[in-house]
Amino acid sequence: MPETQPIPPADQEAQAEWAVLNLLIDQDEQRPRSEDEIIRERGNRVDALDALDRLHSAGLIHRNGGFLFATRAAIRFSQIVG
Repeated sequence: MPETQPIPPADQEAQAEWAVLNLLIDQDEQRPRSEDEIIRERGNRVDALDALDRLHSAGLIHRNGGFLFATRAAIRFSQIVG
Protein backbone atom coordinates (compact mmCIF):
# COMPACT_ATOMS: atom_id res chain seq x y z
CA MET A 1 0.00 0.00 0.00
CA PRO A 2 1.56 3.35 -0.99
CA GLU A 3 2.25 5.87 1.71
CA THR A 4 0.22 9.07 1.62
CA GLN A 5 2.29 12.20 1.44
CA PRO A 6 1.41 15.11 3.72
CA ILE A 7 0.07 18.19 1.98
CA PRO A 8 2.70 20.97 1.94
CA PRO A 9 1.73 24.04 4.01
CA ALA A 10 1.47 26.29 0.94
CA ASP A 11 -1.01 23.87 -0.66
CA GLN A 12 -3.01 23.69 2.57
CA GLU A 13 -3.23 27.47 2.61
CA ALA A 14 -4.38 27.58 -1.01
CA GLN A 15 -7.00 24.91 -0.33
CA ALA A 16 -8.30 26.85 2.67
CA GLU A 17 -8.47 30.06 0.61
CA TRP A 18 -10.38 28.33 -2.22
CA ALA A 19 -12.81 26.80 0.26
CA VAL A 20 -13.54 30.16 1.89
CA LEU A 21 -13.77 31.99 -1.43
CA ASN A 22 -16.14 29.35 -2.78
CA LEU A 23 -18.45 29.97 0.18
CA LEU A 24 -18.54 33.66 -0.71
CA ILE A 25 -19.04 33.26 -4.47
CA ASP A 26 -21.60 30.46 -4.40
CA GLN A 27 -24.17 31.57 -6.98
CA ASP A 28 -27.06 30.00 -5.08
CA GLU A 29 -26.16 31.69 -1.80
CA GLN A 30 -24.17 34.75 -2.83
CA ARG A 31 -24.58 37.11 0.10
CA PRO A 32 -22.50 38.70 2.81
CA ARG A 33 -21.47 36.24 5.49
CA SER A 34 -20.17 36.85 8.97
CA GLU A 35 -16.69 35.81 10.07
CA ASP A 36 -18.29 33.49 12.62
CA GLU A 37 -20.30 31.79 9.89
CA ILE A 38 -17.15 31.18 7.82
CA ILE A 39 -15.33 29.84 10.88
CA ARG A 40 -18.19 27.43 11.63
CA GLU A 41 -18.24 26.24 8.01
CA ARG A 42 -14.49 25.65 7.97
CA GLY A 43 -14.32 24.09 11.44
CA ASN A 44 -10.96 25.63 12.32
CA ARG A 45 -10.87 29.22 13.59
CA VAL A 46 -7.17 29.89 12.97
CA ASP A 47 -7.15 28.45 9.44
CA ALA A 48 -10.34 30.31 8.52
CA LEU A 49 -9.11 33.66 9.83
CA ASP A 50 -5.73 33.20 8.14
CA ALA A 51 -7.45 32.43 4.83
CA LEU A 52 -9.69 35.49 5.24
CA ASP A 53 -6.66 37.68 5.92
CA ARG A 54 -4.86 36.39 2.82
CA LEU A 55 -7.94 36.81 0.61
CA HIS A 56 -8.50 40.34 1.92
CA SER A 57 -4.85 41.26 1.36
CA ALA A 58 -5.10 39.94 -2.21
CA GLY A 59 -8.16 42.11 -2.84
CA LEU A 60 -10.52 39.18 -3.37
CA ILE A 61 -12.88 39.86 -0.47
CA HIS A 62 -14.28 42.91 1.28
CA ARG A 63 -14.67 43.20 5.04
CA ASN A 64 -17.38 45.49 6.31
CA GLY A 65 -18.51 45.58 9.92
CA GLY A 66 -17.76 41.92 10.58
CA PHE A 67 -19.37 40.83 7.32
CA LEU A 68 -17.53 39.47 4.31
CA PHE A 69 -18.32 39.34 0.64
CA ALA A 70 -16.43 38.57 -2.54
CA THR A 71 -15.16 41.39 -4.74
CA ARG A 72 -16.52 41.82 -8.23
CA ALA A 73 -13.18 40.62 -9.58
CA ALA A 74 -13.39 37.37 -7.60
CA ILE A 75 -16.95 36.75 -8.77
CA ARG A 76 -16.04 37.45 -12.39
CA PHE A 77 -13.01 35.15 -12.20
CA SER A 78 -15.25 32.42 -10.87
CA GLN A 79 -17.62 32.91 -13.79
CA ILE A 80 -14.77 32.72 -16.30
CA VAL A 81 -13.22 29.53 -14.95
CA GLY A 82 -16.62 27.91 -14.44
